[in-house]
Amino acid sequence: MQLNVGMNQFDPARIFCIGRNYAEHAQEMGAPKPAEPVVFMKPATSLVPEGEPLVLPRGRGGVHHEMELVVALGREGKDIAVAAVPGYVAGVTLGIDLTLRDLQSKLKQAGQPWELSKSFDGSAAIGRFTSWPAEFDFQNLEMRCTVNGALRQQGTTRDMLFPVAEIISFLSRHWRLLPGDLIYTGTPAGVGPLVPGDTIMLEGPGLGPFGWACV
Repeated sequence: MQLNVGMNQFDPARIFCIGRNYAEHAQEMGAPKPAEPVVFMKPATSLVPEGEPLVLPRGRGGVHHEMELVVALGREGKDIAVAAVPGYVAGVTLGIDLTLRDLQSKLKQAGQPWELSKSFDGSAAIGRFTSWPAEFDFQNLEMRCTVNGALRQQGTTRDMLFPVAEIISFLSRHWRLLPGDLIYTGTPAGVGPLVPGDTIMLEGPGLGPFGWACV
């Protein structure tokens, strides 16, 4: 799929995701606070634009929603300094990291990677991008998630363990970042199950509302 960010169009090839980036979410998952960003990846086939149905996997255990701030990069960069990060950001939006929670728990217990529980097709809902304004503060954004009109998650990016600029700088030390790379920056507490028939909505100041019907 193509992503529109202002006047620019990108074909995303890589989706970087950050796990356990909010202390209360790490606590609700029974996991310690990480010493550095926990990184996993999703394929481009994970993306589900706003308005398209979220097809929940069948027969693979519970499916949970995780609301996240998502950042799109607009420039190539390697070893990016934290102070220089804003110049590499093209746009921001909200998204959902769908997780097969029962399977993830089994993988964790076995000391195995999370991809089977995190990186399946259709596991990354994505809202419409807003172009990055110079005055935008990554770390002062309120966001909320409702399911069937009931509040499920409410958080602020002020509570991130690793701020957005630090995440991007960290990733750029391990990969050459490219235009169109997406970064799901972690979820606040309150994750929960989705079932067919649910409607999930995301909203934040200047972002959304974005909605998906679960089937």
